[in-house]
Amino acid sequence: MVGAWRERAVRRACLLDARLRTLAAEPEEGAATAEYAVVLVAATGFAALLVAILKSGTVKTLLTDIIKQALNV
Repeated sequence: MVGAWRERAVRRACLLDARLRTLAAEPEEGAATAEYAVVLVAATGFAALLVAILKSGTVKTLLTDIIKQALNV
């Protein structure tokens, strides 16, 4: 009878430990997802800035001149 109680207590302690570890792990996973979202937004903003810069007339002229010089050599 004592052996059965002991087994049940050990089993419940293991289940409680597993639940606590699962609850403790979830906030870190959410934080990682939030960090990826922030990086994605920053990268998208940087890409939009680059597109705006590359569409400007001055940059187009500079790039065209560089390409023409490279092809003439």
